[in-house]
Amino acid sequence: MTQSSRSQPTQSPTKHPRTFEPATLVLLVLCAGVGSVIGLQIITTLGVTPNTALIGVLVAIALSRVPLAVLRPFRSVHRQNLVQSTISTATFAAANSLLLPIAIPVVLGRPGLVWPMLIGAGLAMLIDFVMLYWLYDSKVFPGAAAWPPGVAAAEAIKAGDEGGKRALLLGAGTAVGLAGSWLGVPMSAFGVAFIGNVVALTMFGVGLLARGYSADVFGVNIAEIYLPHGLMIGAGVVALAQALVVVARGRRKDAEQPAETSYTRDDATVGRGLGRGFALYVGAAVLLAVTGGLIGDLGPGRLVLWVLYAAVSCIIAEFIVGLSAMHSGWFPSFATSLIFLTIGMLLGFPAIALALLVGFIAAGGPAFADAGYDFKAGWLLRGRGADPAFELAGRRQQLFAGLIGMAVAAAVVALTYRVYFDRDLFPPIVQVYAKTIQAGVDPGLIGKLLLWAVPGAIIQLLGGPKRQMGILLATGTLIVNPIAGWTVLAGIVLRIAYRRWKGADAESQMTIAAAGFIAGDALWGFGNSVFKTKF
Repeated sequence: MTQSSRSQPTQSPTKHPRTFEPATLVLLVLCAGVGSVIGLQIITTLGVTPNTALIGVLVAIALSRVPLAVLRPFRSVHRQNLVQSTISTATFAAANSLLLPIAIPVVLGRPGLVWPMLIGAGLAMLIDFVMLYWLYDSKVFPGAAAWPPGVAAAEAIKAGDEGGKRALLLGAGTAVGLAGSWLGVPMSAFGVAFIGNVVALTMFGVGLLARGYSADVFGVNIAEIYLPHGLMIGAGVVALAQALVVVARGRRKDAEQPAETSYTRDDATVGRGLGRGFALYVGAAVLLAVTGGLIGDLGPGRLVLWVLYAAVSCIIAEFIVGLSAMHSGWFPSFATSLIFLTIGMLLGFPAIALALLVGFIAAGGPAFADAGYDFKAGWLLRGRGADPAFELAGRRQQLFAGLIGMAVAAAVVALTYRVYFDRDLFPPIVQVYAKTIQAGVDPGLIGKLLLWAVPGAIIQLLGGPKRQMGILLATGTLIVNPIAGWTVLAGIVLRIAYRRWKGADAESQMTIAAAGFIAGDALWGFGNSVFKTKF
């Protein structure tokens, strides 16, 4: 997308609202606390984490309509974006990035490792979050990419601000999303089909159907032959290599001629971000190894291998999770962590080293993906980067808002984790990690992984870094939800047909309606989860 094609900001204040303004800060802390508790309750009872970004949007919009002078500033869409960012970050941070990792050693009978794991997971979460801040709106993770939940949040904020036809269309889409979700249709998948890359989402849909029907149609359960895991390993390695190639080529082109496409993060910034991120991960892994007692369990050579493997795995995992989230709105964080756990088992690491490893890897991905959604919402509200200085200033304030959400989440988890563990409330995926570690390794597993890694790598290579075909196909095969596969493919067919019928006007209309579908699904899922959960 060229600079000239970018639309103007929804509002154009001379200075972006600041996160640490007293009234804003108080509201952000309160929202972060609510988001943290919601995340902890629901992940321990249902095993999922709801998208609370839209709840933050509704709270901010509602407060902006209260006739009090102290709340009048929240009529700014940019302040509402900060509220949305904070509650969303806090929810995922508390549930996925902190409570889940510290539960792993407890289930394995090593409660003394809770605090080392909490520190390590917190650092991994923070590094991933900051890394996306460095990489967002670059060639690797463009602001113009789909990031569907971010689109839904931005459109909800715009509709509340502007009203009119946009609000009506968003409201109608939300109603359809709620109705479809009530009927059991995954409406977020339907909405994503109208926003993301058609080729990438087609591969995602095919993967969902393959996982759902392979046993019935072909008599083979693809999970039992480790096809999804192998595909993701091959595609993930190639995806990281493609990102490095994109950065290297971009630097050469920038040296030869001006870039045709405008990004707020250049290739040099991306390169530095990757280097700093890897160094930070190495440092965090060393700290986790020392505090977790791995020096006594591993010899010097094995300890160096563990540290390097942990750092590299976190980088590859964040790319897998981030690219999946960017294109489809779904991120296979649990499954990706399980893949790297399996490889760690093949490398011969002992049980405790594996427990700390999988918790360390699992902590970062959700923070990376969720930050992408929040930055996307802000990027849209600030005018798609039309004013780079304003965009970067706003993104910096979102960074601060996210850090507040993480800090509150860490405090909530540190103060309350015993309440959940003493009642035997653990995220369900933790049992999967623990049983996998306890079960050991199938001697033939490495051959199966390498066998399916080859087609995963080839498909990813053929699709290129923009389509991410291998990553999205593998993502689909890791998820047991065939109805979502049919829904995605049906949405793509309707999208193509509507575009041919309406022409140039179709894209904006479909984007707003799709945001409504996703919002309706998120609100239904949130309400349903809260209703089922005993607080």
